[in-house]
Amino acid sequence: MTTHLQPGEFSLLTQCGTARAGLLGTAHGTLETPVFMPVGTQGTVKALGPDDLAALGPRIILGNTYHLYLRPGDERVARLGGLHQFMGWNGAILTDSGGFQVFSLQGLRRIEEEGVTFQSHIDGSRHLFSPEKVVSIQRNLGSDIMMVLDECVPYGADREYTAKSLQLTTRWARRCREAHPALDRGQLLFGIVQGGFFPDLRAESARQLMEIPFDGFAIGGLSVGESRAEMLDILAHTAPLLPQDKPRYLMGVGTPRDLLDGIALGVDMFDCVLPTRNARNGTLFTSFGKTNIKLAKYAEDPAPLDPACTCYTCRTFSRAYLRHLYMARELLAYRLNTIHNIHYYLDLMRQARAAILEHRFEAFRRDILAHYEDEATPSGDAACPSSPTP
Repeated sequence: MTTHLQPGEFSLLTQCGTARAGLLGTAHGTLETPVFMPVGTQGTVKALGPDDLAALGPRIILGNTYHLYLRPGDERVARLGGLHQFMGWNGAILTDSGGFQVFSLQGLRRIEEEGVTFQSHIDGSRHLFSPEKVVSIQRNLGSDIMMVLDECVPYGADREYTAKSLQLTTRWARRCREAHPALDRGQLLFGIVQGGFFPDLRAESARQLMEIPFDGFAIGGLSVGESRAEMLDILAHTAPLLPQDKPRYLMGVGTPRDLLDGIALGVDMFDCVLPTRNARNGTLFTSFGKTNIKLAKYAEDPAPLDPACTCYTCRTFSRAYLRHLYMARELLAYRLNTIHNIHYYLDLMRQARAAILEHRFEAFRRDILAHYEDEATPSGDAACPSSPTP
Protein backbone atom coordinates (compact mmCIF):
# COMPACT_ATOMS: atom_id res chain seq x y z
CA MET A 1 0.00 0.00 0.00
CA THR A 2 1.31 3.45 -0.94
CA THR A 3 2.33 5.68 1.95
CA HIS A 4 0.40 8.95 1.87
CA LEU A 5 2.70 11.96 1.99
CA GLN A 6 1.85 15.59 2.53
CA PRO A 7 2.21 17.98 -0.42
CA GLY A 8 5.88 18.65 -1.06
CA GLU A 9 7.19 15.64 0.85
CA PHE A 10 9.56 13.45 -1.16
CA SER A 11 10.74 10.08 0.06
CA LEU A 12 13.56 8.31 -1.77
CA LEU A 13 12.90 4.65 -1.06
CA THR A 14 15.85 2.99 -2.75
CA GLN A 15 18.32 3.19 -5.60
CA CYS A 16 19.55 0.58 -8.06
CA GLY A 17 22.77 2.11 -9.30
CA THR A 18 21.61 5.68 -9.93
CA ALA A 19 18.03 4.67 -10.81
CA ARG A 20 15.63 5.88 -8.10
CA ALA A 21 12.28 4.74 -6.72
CA GLY A 22 10.45 7.20 -4.51
CA LEU A 23 7.22 8.84 -3.39
CA LEU A 24 6.09 12.45 -3.92
CA GLY A 25 3.19 13.97 -2.02
CA THR A 26 0.73 16.27 -3.80
CA ALA A 27 -2.61 17.80 -2.86
CA HIS A 28 -4.32 15.15 -5.00
CA GLY A 29 -2.50 12.07 -3.84
CA THR A 30 0.94 10.53 -3.52
CA LEU A 31 2.86 9.76 -6.69
CA GLU A 32 5.02 6.68 -7.07
CA THR A 33 8.19 7.52 -8.96
CA PRO A 34 9.52 7.05 -11.56
CA VAL A 35 6.35 8.38 -13.16
CA PHE A 36 5.19 9.25 -16.68
CA MET A 37 2.67 12.07 -17.05
CA PRO A 38 0.26 11.84 -20.02
CA VAL A 39 -0.02 15.21 -21.72
CA GLY A 40 -3.41 16.95 -21.51
CA THR A 41 -2.41 20.25 -23.09
CA GLN A 42 -5.83 21.92 -23.26
CA GLY A 43 -7.52 20.24 -20.31
CA THR A 44 -7.88 16.88 -22.04
CA VAL A 45 -5.63 13.98 -22.96
CA LYS A 46 -6.48 13.84 -26.65
CA ALA A 47 -9.03 11.15 -27.58
CA LEU A 48 -9.56 10.04 -23.96
CA GLY A 49 -12.22 10.85 -21.38
CA PRO A 50 -11.66 10.98 -17.62
CA ASP A 51 -13.20 7.51 -17.35
CA ASP A 52 -10.58 6.17 -19.75
CA LEU A 53 -7.85 7.80 -17.68
CA ALA A 54 -9.30 6.41 -14.46
CA ALA A 55 -9.20 2.92 -15.96
CA LEU A 56 -5.61 3.39 -17.13
CA GLY A 57 -4.54 4.59 -13.70
CA PRO A 58 -2.16 7.55 -14.08
CA ARG A 59 -1.79 9.48 -10.84
CA ILE A 60 -0.81 12.70 -12.59
CA ILE A 61 -1.29 14.37 -15.97
CA LEU A 62 0.14 17.52 -17.53
CA GLY A 63 -1.67 20.69 -18.62
CA ASN A 64 -0.31 23.70 -20.48
CA THR A 65 -0.38 27.22 -19.07
CA TYR A 66 -0.01 28.96 -22.44
CA HIS A 67 -2.92 27.16 -24.11
CA LEU A 68 -5.28 27.28 -21.12
CA TYR A 69 -4.55 30.97 -20.58
CA LEU A 70 -5.51 31.77 -24.17
CA ARG A 71 -8.49 29.43 -24.26
CA PRO A 72 -10.73 29.20 -22.25
CA GLY A 73 -8.81 31.55 -19.90
CA ASP A 74 -7.41 30.83 -16.45
CA GLU A 75 -9.82 33.21 -14.70
CA ARG A 76 -12.78 31.44 -16.26
CA VAL A 77 -11.38 28.08 -15.16
CA ALA A 78 -10.98 29.47 -11.64
CA ARG A 79 -14.61 30.68 -11.59
CA LEU A 80 -15.69 27.20 -12.65
CA GLY A 81 -13.91 25.53 -9.74
CA GLY A 82 -10.37 25.05 -11.04
CA LEU A 83 -8.91 22.75 -13.64
CA HIS A 84 -9.57 19.52 -11.75
CA GLN A 85 -13.31 20.21 -11.51
CA PHE A 86 -13.44 21.77 -14.98
CA MET A 87 -12.10 18.64 -16.68
CA GLY A 88 -13.48 16.06 -14.27
CA TRP A 89 -10.10 14.80 -13.11
CA ASN A 90 -9.40 13.82 -9.50
CA GLY A 91 -5.71 13.03 -9.81
CA ALA A 92 -2.76 15.40 -9.68
CA ILE A 93 -1.98 17.93 -12.42
CA LEU A 94 1.34 19.49 -13.35
CA THR A 95 1.19 22.64 -15.47
CA ASP A 96 4.21 23.84 -17.39
CA SER A 97 4.77 27.58 -17.51
CA GLY A 98 4.08 27.96 -21.22
CA GLY A 99 7.65 29.09 -21.75
CA PHE A 100 8.42 26.45 -24.36
CA GLN A 101 5.36 27.38 -26.41
CA VAL A 102 6.08 31.11 -26.15
CA PHE A 103 9.73 30.78 -27.08
CA SER A 104 8.87 28.61 -30.07
CA LEU A 105 6.85 31.53 -31.52
CA GLN A 106 9.74 32.76 -33.64
CA GLY A 107 9.11 36.33 -34.78
CA LEU A 108 6.03 36.64 -32.57
CA ARG A 109 7.68 37.30 -29.19
CA ARG A 110 10.10 39.68 -27.48
CA ILE A 111 12.17 38.81 -24.41
CA GLU A 112 12.83 41.49 -21.80
CA GLU A 113 13.66 41.64 -18.11
CA GLU A 114 9.98 42.02 -17.25
CA GLY A 115 9.06 38.86 -19.12
CA VAL A 116 8.18 37.84 -22.64
CA THR A 117 5.66 39.63 -24.86
CA PHE A 118 4.08 37.45 -27.51
CA GLN A 119 1.30 37.27 -30.06
CA SER A 120 -1.38 34.62 -29.72
CA HIS A 121 -1.24 31.91 -32.35
CA ILE A 122 -5.06 31.95 -32.27
CA ASP A 123 -5.96 35.57 -33.02
CA GLY A 124 -2.73 37.57 -33.03
CA SER A 125 -3.56 39.43 -29.81
CA ARG A 126 -0.58 40.56 -27.71
CA HIS A 127 0.15 39.32 -24.19
CA LEU A 128 2.86 39.54 -21.54
CA PHE A 129 4.06 36.52 -19.60
CA SER A 130 6.00 37.76 -16.60
CA PRO A 131 7.15 35.39 -13.84
CA GLU A 132 4.38 36.74 -11.62
CA LYS A 133 1.80 36.30 -14.39
CA VAL A 134 2.58 32.65 -15.06
CA VAL A 135 2.38 31.90 -11.34
CA SER A 136 -0.97 33.71 -11.15
CA ILE A 137 -2.31 31.72 -14.10
CA GLN A 138 -1.24 28.41 -12.56
CA ARG A 139 -2.69 29.36 -9.19
CA ASN A 140 -5.99 30.06 -10.93
CA LEU A 141 -5.82 26.69 -12.66
CA GLY A 142 -5.19 25.05 -9.29
CA SER A 143 -2.43 22.75 -10.50
CA ASP A 144 -0.64 20.57 -7.97
CA ILE A 145 2.81 21.26 -9.44
CA MET A 146 3.63 24.59 -11.10
CA MET A 147 6.68 25.40 -13.22
CA VAL A 148 8.65 28.63 -13.21
CA LEU A 149 8.99 30.82 -16.28
CA ASP A 150 12.27 30.08 -18.05
CA GLU A 151 13.84 30.67 -21.44
CA CYS A 152 14.28 27.52 -23.49
CA VAL A 153 17.49 28.38 -25.34
CA PRO A 154 17.43 27.26 -29.00
CA TYR A 155 19.79 24.51 -30.08
CA GLY A 156 22.99 25.99 -31.46
CA ALA A 157 22.88 29.15 -29.33
CA ASP A 158 26.39 30.42 -28.58
CA ARG A 159 27.95 30.50 -25.14
CA GLU A 160 27.52 34.25 -24.61
CA TYR A 161 23.79 34.15 -25.35
CA THR A 162 23.29 30.98 -23.30
CA ALA A 163 25.08 32.44 -20.26
CA LYS A 164 23.05 35.65 -20.44
CA SER A 165 19.82 33.64 -20.78
CA LEU A 166 20.77 31.49 -17.79
CA GLN A 167 21.06 34.52 -15.56
CA LEU A 168 17.70 35.83 -16.75
CA THR A 169 16.09 32.45 -16.09
CA THR A 170 17.47 32.50 -12.53
CA ARG A 171 16.12 35.99 -11.89
CA TRP A 172 12.74 34.93 -13.23
CA ALA A 173 12.85 31.83 -11.02
CA ARG A 174 13.41 33.97 -7.91
CA ARG A 175 10.46 36.17 -8.86
CA CYS A 176 8.26 33.11 -9.34
CA ARG A 177 9.19 31.86 -5.87
CA GLU A 178 8.50 35.27 -4.35
CA ALA A 179 5.10 35.36 -6.07
CA HIS A 180 4.12 32.00 -4.59
CA PRO A 181 4.79 31.44 -0.87
CA ALA A 182 6.03 27.92 -0.19
CA LEU A 183 3.23 25.34 -0.26
CA ASP A 184 0.51 27.99 -0.38
CA ARG A 185 -2.73 26.17 -1.31
CA GLY A 186 -0.68 22.97 -1.36
CA GLN A 187 0.70 23.88 -4.78
CA LEU A 188 4.34 22.90 -5.40
CA LEU A 189 6.76 24.99 -7.47
CA PHE A 190 9.64 23.53 -9.47
CA GLY A 191 12.70 25.34 -10.81
CA ILE A 192 14.07 24.56 -14.29
CA VAL A 193 17.76 24.03 -14.99
CA GLN A 194 18.94 25.60 -18.26
CA GLY A 195 22.43 26.25 -19.65
CA GLY A 196 22.15 24.85 -23.15
CA PHE A 197 24.83 22.36 -24.15
CA PHE A 198 27.61 23.83 -22.03
CA PRO A 199 28.28 21.55 -19.02
CA ASP A 200 29.71 24.32 -16.85
CA LEU A 201 26.67 26.53 -17.52
CA ARG A 202 24.37 23.64 -16.60
CA ALA A 203 26.28 23.32 -13.33
CA GLU A 204 26.00 27.05 -12.70
CA SER A 205 22.26 27.02 -13.38
CA ALA A 206 21.75 24.12 -10.98
CA ARG A 207 23.84 25.85 -8.30
CA GLN A 208 21.88 29.09 -8.57
CA LEU A 209 18.49 27.36 -8.51
CA MET A 210 19.38 25.24 -5.50
CA GLU A 211 19.80 28.46 -3.52
CA ILE A 212 16.04 29.00 -3.98
CA PRO A 213 13.71 26.80 -1.89
CA PHE A 214 11.97 24.93 -4.71
CA ASP A 215 9.96 21.74 -4.17
CA GLY A 216 11.62 20.00 -7.11
CA PHE A 217 13.86 20.61 -10.09
CA ALA A 218 13.34 20.09 -13.80
CA ILE A 219 15.91 19.68 -16.55
CA GLY A 220 14.80 21.82 -19.47
CA GLY A 221 16.25 22.80 -22.81
CA LEU A 222 16.65 19.27 -24.16
CA SER A 223 14.82 17.66 -27.08
CA VAL A 224 15.36 20.85 -29.10
CA GLY A 225 17.10 19.37 -32.13
CA GLU A 226 20.31 17.97 -30.63
CA SER A 227 21.65 14.50 -31.35
CA ARG A 228 20.87 11.57 -29.14
CA ALA A 229 24.44 11.52 -27.84
CA GLU A 230 24.39 15.25 -27.00
CA MET A 231 21.16 14.91 -25.05
CA LEU A 232 22.47 11.97 -23.08
CA ASP A 233 25.75 13.68 -22.28
CA ILE A 234 24.02 16.76 -20.85
CA LEU A 235 21.50 14.67 -18.94
CA ALA A 236 24.22 12.47 -17.44
CA HIS A 237 26.09 15.62 -16.40
CA THR A 238 23.11 17.53 -15.01
CA ALA A 239 21.01 14.99 -13.09
CA PRO A 240 23.67 14.21 -10.42
CA LEU A 241 24.01 17.94 -9.69
CA LEU A 242 20.46 18.09 -8.33
CA PRO A 243 19.53 17.37 -4.70
CA GLN A 244 19.02 13.74 -3.72
CA ASP A 245 16.04 14.66 -1.56
CA LYS A 246 14.02 16.45 -4.27
CA PRO A 247 12.19 15.07 -7.32
CA ARG A 248 13.90 15.43 -10.71
CA TYR A 249 11.83 16.03 -13.83
CA LEU A 250 13.06 15.66 -17.43
CA MET A 251 10.80 17.83 -19.58
CA GLY A 252 9.34 16.80 -22.93
CA VAL A 253 11.53 13.78 -23.63
CA GLY A 254 9.86 10.45 -23.98
CA THR A 255 10.48 7.46 -26.26
CA PRO A 256 10.61 4.19 -24.32
CA ARG A 257 14.40 4.34 -24.67
CA ASP A 258 14.42 7.92 -23.36
CA LEU A 259 12.44 6.96 -20.30
CA LEU A 260 14.64 4.03 -19.37
CA ASP A 261 17.86 5.93 -20.06
CA GLY A 262 16.54 8.84 -17.99
CA ILE A 263 15.60 6.57 -15.11
CA ALA A 264 19.05 4.97 -15.26
CA LEU A 265 20.55 8.44 -14.82
CA GLY A 266 18.43 9.32 -11.78
CA VAL A 267 15.36 11.06 -13.26
CA ASP A 268 12.02 10.63 -11.46
CA MET A 269 9.40 12.33 -13.68
CA PHE A 270 8.73 12.44 -17.43
CA ASP A 271 6.21 13.79 -19.92
CA CYS A 272 5.97 13.71 -23.70
CA VAL A 273 3.28 13.97 -26.39
CA LEU A 274 4.81 11.00 -28.18
CA PRO A 275 2.44 8.20 -27.07
CA THR A 276 -0.72 10.18 -27.85
CA ARG A 277 0.57 11.76 -31.05
CA ASN A 278 1.88 8.45 -32.37
CA ALA A 279 -1.40 6.76 -31.49
CA ARG A 280 -3.26 9.21 -33.72
CA ASN A 281 -0.75 8.45 -36.49
CA GLY A 282 -1.21 4.68 -36.20
CA THR A 283 2.13 3.95 -34.52
CA LEU A 284 1.80 1.77 -31.43
CA PHE A 285 4.30 0.69 -28.76
CA THR A 286 4.31 -2.99 -27.85
CA SER A 287 6.32 -5.58 -25.95
CA PHE A 288 8.00 -6.47 -29.26
CA GLY A 289 8.76 -2.92 -30.43
CA LYS A 290 6.94 -0.29 -32.48
CA THR A 291 4.08 -1.41 -34.72
CA ASN A 292 2.51 0.45 -37.64
CA ILE A 293 -1.14 -0.61 -37.59
CA LYS A 294 -1.62 0.79 -41.11
CA LEU A 295 0.38 -2.04 -42.69
CA ALA A 296 -1.55 -4.27 -45.10
CA LYS A 297 -0.31 -7.41 -43.35
CA TYR A 298 -2.74 -6.68 -40.51
CA ALA A 299 -5.84 -6.56 -42.74
CA GLU A 300 -6.92 -10.09 -41.79
CA ASP A 301 -4.91 -10.61 -38.62
CA PRO A 302 -7.21 -11.89 -35.85
CA ALA A 303 -4.61 -11.60 -33.08
CA PRO A 304 -4.67 -8.85 -30.44
CA LEU A 305 -2.31 -5.97 -31.05
CA ASP A 306 0.00 -7.15 -28.25
CA PRO A 307 -0.78 -10.57 -26.73
CA ALA A 308 1.27 -9.60 -23.65
CA CYS A 309 -0.76 -6.42 -23.03
CA THR A 310 -3.73 -6.24 -20.66
CA CYS A 311 -5.21 -2.93 -21.85
CA TYR A 312 -8.85 -2.68 -22.99
CA THR A 313 -7.80 -2.41 -26.63
CA CYS A 314 -5.71 -5.58 -26.58
CA ARG A 315 -8.22 -7.52 -24.48
CA THR A 316 -11.09 -6.72 -26.82
CA PHE A 317 -10.06 -6.10 -30.44
CA SER A 318 -7.98 -7.63 -33.21
CA ARG A 319 -5.22 -6.08 -35.27
CA ALA A 320 -7.53 -6.39 -38.27
CA TYR A 321 -10.23 -4.32 -36.57
CA LEU A 322 -7.76 -1.67 -35.41
CA ARG A 323 -6.39 -1.38 -38.94
CA HIS A 324 -9.91 -1.13 -40.37
CA LEU A 325 -10.82 1.69 -37.98
CA TYR A 326 -7.66 3.60 -38.77
CA MET A 327 -7.91 3.21 -42.54
CA ALA A 328 -11.58 4.28 -42.37
CA ARG A 329 -10.58 7.30 -40.24
CA GLU A 330 -13.10 6.32 -37.60
CA LEU A 331 -12.77 8.35 -34.39
CA LEU A 332 -12.74 5.15 -32.34
CA ALA A 333 -9.32 4.37 -33.84
CA TYR A 334 -7.79 7.34 -32.05
CA ARG A 335 -9.33 6.37 -28.72
CA LEU A 336 -8.34 2.69 -28.87
CA ASN A 337 -4.83 3.43 -30.08
CA THR A 338 -4.34 6.08 -27.40
CA ILE A 339 -5.61 3.77 -24.66
CA HIS A 340 -3.03 1.21 -25.71
CA ASN A 341 -0.07 3.59 -25.96
CA ILE A 342 -0.79 5.29 -22.64
CA HIS A 343 -1.20 1.88 -21.01
CA TYR A 344 2.14 0.80 -22.44
CA TYR A 345 3.92 3.86 -21.03
CA LEU A 346 2.32 3.62 -17.61
CA ASP A 347 3.02 -0.11 -17.40
CA LEU A 348 6.62 0.50 -18.44
CA MET A 349 6.97 2.87 -15.48
CA ARG A 350 5.34 0.37 -13.12
CA GLN A 351 7.69 -2.36 -14.27
CA ALA A 352 10.72 -0.08 -14.04
CA ARG A 353 9.79 0.91 -10.49
CA ALA A 354 9.36 -2.73 -9.45
CA ALA A 355 12.74 -3.56 -11.01
CA ILE A 356 14.43 -0.75 -9.06
CA LEU A 357 12.84 -1.87 -5.80
CA GLU A 358 14.00 -5.44 -6.50
CA HIS A 359 17.49 -4.26 -7.57
CA ARG A 360 17.29 -5.74 -11.09
CA PHE A 361 16.74 -2.56 -13.10
CA GLU A 362 19.66 -2.92 -15.52
CA ALA A 363 18.58 -6.41 -16.58
CA PHE A 364 15.00 -5.17 -17.05
CA ARG A 365 16.21 -2.18 -19.04
CA ARG A 366 18.33 -4.32 -21.36
CA ASP A 367 15.40 -6.63 -22.03
CA ILE A 368 13.10 -3.77 -23.02
CA LEU A 369 15.66 -1.90 -25.12
CA ALA A 370 16.44 -5.01 -27.14
CA HIS A 371 13.08 -4.38 -28.85
CA TYR A 372 13.81 -0.71 -29.51
CA GLU A 373 17.36 -0.84 -30.89
CA ASP A 374 16.29 0.88 -34.10
CA GLU A 375 14.51 3.73 -32.26
CA ALA A 376 16.07 6.75 -33.92
CA THR A 377 13.35 9.05 -35.24
CA PRO A 378 13.13 12.37 -33.34
CA SER A 379 9.59 13.16 -32.20
CA GLY A 380 7.68 14.65 -29.29
CA ASP A 381 7.26 18.20 -28.00
CA ALA A 382 10.15 19.54 -30.07
CA ALA A 383 12.42 16.85 -31.38
CA CYS A 384 12.01 14.35 -28.53
CA PRO A 385 15.02 12.29 -29.66
CA SER A 386 15.90 8.91 -28.24
CA SER A 387 19.09 8.50 -26.30
CA PRO A 388 21.66 5.70 -26.46
CA THR A 389 22.45 3.24 -23.76
CA PRO A 390 24.81 4.96 -21.31
